[in-house]
Amino acid sequence: MSKPTFQASDASRTRDEALDWFVRRCSERFGSEDEQSFQSWLAQSPTHQKAFDHWHGEWKAVDAIPQDLRSLLQHNLAFDQASGFARDSSSPQAGAQPLVPNRQRTPQLPMPSRRRIFAPAMAIAGIAAVTGGTGLLAWNHWQSQPLFEQAFSTPRGMQDEVPLPDGTRLRLDSATRVEVAYYRQRREVKLLDGQAVFAVRSDAERPFQVLAGPVRVTVVGTRFAVRHTPQVPGSSGVHVAVEEGRVRVERLMSHAGDSPNVESLTREGILLTAGQQVSSDKVGELSAISRVPAAGIAPWRSNRVSFDNQRLDHALAELARYGDPELLIRDPVVAAMPITGVFDPRDMATFRRVLPASLPVQLKAISGGVAEVVLTR
Repeated sequence: MSKPTFQASDASRTRDEALDWFVRRCSERFGSEDEQSFQSWLAQSPTHQKAFDHWHGEWKAVDAIPQDLRSLLQHNLAFDQASGFARDSSSPQAGAQPLVPNRQRTPQLPMPSRRRIFAPAMAIAGIAAVTGGTGLLAWNHWQSQPLFEQAFSTPRGMQDEVPLPDGTRLRLDSATRVEVAYYRQRREVKLLDGQAVFAVRSDAERPFQVLAGPVRVTVVGTRFAVRHTPQVPGSSGVHVAVEEGRVRVERLMSHAGDSPNVESLTREGILLTAGQQVSSDKVGELSAISRVPAAGIAPWRSNRVSFDNQRLDHALAELARYGDPELLIRDPVVAAMPITGVFDPRDMATFRRVLPASLPVQLKAISGGVAEVVLTR
């Protein structure tokens, strides 16, 4: 009896299944039941183990190639996509990884990083196999998976120092929320609300990016501050100030017809160096560059809040980020009065004493320690 003929389609299907298992096993969501299913699949045929080992070797080769060759491969992948080479991407993919609670700060790394070495020509030829069909989808999926992902937040009236896996450190102000994600080609922090100082560890191959509302800040290694407090009156935009190094500040735009998460950068951008700052409005239009004031890029690090001809109601809204000022304004004339000075947001008793001496107002007690700021009669 003749032996059964091995069909090329069988080999292709086995390679696709092996690649699917490899990508899934790199995810933190791959559990013990998944591992049992994987081991059962391996036991079905010796070709399964061989196919899986093949993709594991491809992964090691991709991780080892120098950046310039990796960029060339990415360029070829983009060309394949533009040519319609990839298959329909509607198949289910692993979802985003859940954010680790604030109290757990141990980085989760699916694979250890490796030293940069030159891959032999045969390895690069093998890598080319991932540019077609399911391989292309798996490559894109693999590149998009974070190596580290975590959320941090501070309650009102508290600050926090946050170390990240690469040696970068974040100083978070009161009432601040950030989401951190490290990918193979970039490091990203989303400043959802509040303000933070970033002391970034240099890594030329993985730029550090801060996304704050309609603005993106890109840096290689420096120390700078970003503020994004859309809920505070008078502070709906983004403010960036540099203490050391250089950063590039760019406006993000959403195109009509795109989903809310599809964004691109405008051509305009501003390069800031040490001692410079820039602000944006709520849609990302950038102001002219100005000098950082004498108080520094983040006076809040020393428990100081600085006002320069700030509307009184906006000043109270800023103080409320640190605690309840227990001051009420009903009169629009009082609300619009400008106030200048540097205050400790933890010491509202001093602020309440200074206020009537600085403006033509008085404090009228209401109840429970709350006072209304009214015009002096």
